[in-house]
Amino acid sequence: MKSLSFLKNYKKQAISAPLFKLLEASFELFIPLVVADMIDKGINNGDSGYIISRVLILVLLAAVGLGFSITAQFFSARAAIGMATKLRSAVFKKIQSLSFSQLDSIGSATLITRMTSDINQIQTGVNMFLRLFLRSPFIVLGATLMAFYVDVKGALVFAVAVPVLSLIVFAVMFATIPMFRKVQSRLDSVLLKTKENVKGTRVIRAFTQEENEVKSFSSENQLLTKLQKSAGKVSAIMNPATFIVINLGIALLIYVGALRVDSGIITQGAVVALYNYMSQILVELIKLANLIITETKAIACKNRVDSILLLEEHKKPKGKDIKSEDFITFNNVSLSYGNNNEYSVKNISFSVKRGETVGIIGVTGSGKTSVVNLLCGFYEPTEGEIIVNNKNILNYTDRELDKTFSIVMQKAAMFRGTIRENILFGAVEKSDEEVRLAVENSQSAEIISNKARGLDEFVIEQGKNLSGGQKQRLSIARALVRNTPVLILDDSFSALDYKTDKALRKSLAEQSGRTTFIISQRTSTLENCDKIIVLDDGKVAGIGTNSELLSSCDEYKEIYTACNREVS
Repeated sequence: MKSLSFLKNYKKQAISAPLFKLLEASFELFIPLVVADMIDKGINNGDSGYIISRVLILVLLAAVGLGFSITAQFFSARAAIGMATKLRSAVFKKIQSLSFSQLDSIGSATLITRMTSDINQIQTGVNMFLRLFLRSPFIVLGATLMAFYVDVKGALVFAVAVPVLSLIVFAVMFATIPMFRKVQSRLDSVLLKTKENVKGTRVIRAFTQEENEVKSFSSENQLLTKLQKSAGKVSAIMNPATFIVINLGIALLIYVGALRVDSGIITQGAVVALYNYMSQILVELIKLANLIITETKAIACKNRVDSILLLEEHKKPKGKDIKSEDFITFNNVSLSYGNNNEYSVKNISFSVKRGETVGIIGVTGSGKTSVVNLLCGFYEPTEGEIIVNNKNILNYTDRELDKTFSIVMQKAAMFRGTIRENILFGAVEKSDEEVRLAVENSQSAEIISNKARGLDEFVIEQGKNLSGGQKQRLSIARALVRNTPVLILDDSFSALDYKTDKALRKSLAEQSGRTTFIISQRTSTLENCDKIIVLDDGKVAGIGTNSELLSSCDEYKEIYTACNREVS
């Protein structure tokens, strides 16, 4: 579905707006004839009554034209705003359906630009198009025909000027379309740089990199400015070029008209009418020039938005189901992000029984989070098979995955709203008692009790009024309240003190029946796990209990020693 298809819900408004504009333009074309008649019959004859009658006709034409214009503005605005609203919703819905791989390749900055700046530009383009795309050409053509009606020889000036003007307008349009497309693309880069600086402002200040970041941003901004100037210079040619042609036409028209009045062929009113028609053409061509610039930008933005809407929905391949006594099995699983032959994990194999607590440990970059991404179905394995409850994970629907897994991400994410709303983010149907149990089991009761409004305490954007440890515990509560068969904690204890860490592990261990994966870089967090998987450079370096790994796995012993040294 393309952007402009959303106008189909506003057919009446999209048709009515230009029609009312045409009616307004029709009345406008009669004004020079009334003025000419007033000059020739009223002013020349000194007939004040005739002059007053013509003035009243002019006022009536202006009033009716104004009414038609306001009506057209209303319909065009309603169509443009309505279309943009539906388009924005459709793009947002499309983004939610994109796979993690597609999101990685597009980038969040580009998506934000297309959701905001691009769609706003499309809205403006549609609004202007409905108001002027028929009116301006109609006035230009109508004024030319009326000029021939007034005086054929004098109107020959129009026959030369209008084609030249059309050539200028379309030449500029075709030259600027690709330039404005580059401008919008560069705007993505500026937005990305801004987003990185806003999110990383504390890090930037901590390392006193403000000046370097300002220079870096200025460089990106200068490139955008350079492209905008180039496109602006080409666009700027249009107005002076059209003015030159029109003014030359007016000068020639007055010269020819003066000669024909002097010869008695036409009247003074006819010359004034021809001048007025040329002025109407000038005004409309200025409007048309601005419309072309606006539409050029809108077309570039429309193509960018369409590229998102036309992305094919990712279809997971089907996998082979395998019966197994184990609840979860990884069978020679490998993952390459973007299929670039650089494996994040390679030939991972392990099995987990229902109800077991499994720890995953390894140095930074060893592939721990990649295993989580595979287990949750965020990414498809490049090689190998993942079997969950006798069913290949590729055969699970999103809804089935949602009912099977609850995950606490490495970076605790909180949303604007109350604490209660954050805890119930994926489980709105849960009762107050279930929320209370999740809060207690996640060691979050202290957080709630210290808040004046308890669960109804407001959380600001990104949870900035909460500490890192508070956000982690509330994120764990959000996962626990869903009560799924599998709970995944991806380095979710990193901001917790050792006392809270121990209490939380004890609480989780007391809940039987749930299969739990704990990813951590602390051996103390994993020492009571039924099974610990040690990863090293994307491969399994060892599997066993804490005591088994201390005697058989050098990588685990190094991490264990480092952790104990840190504690002491």
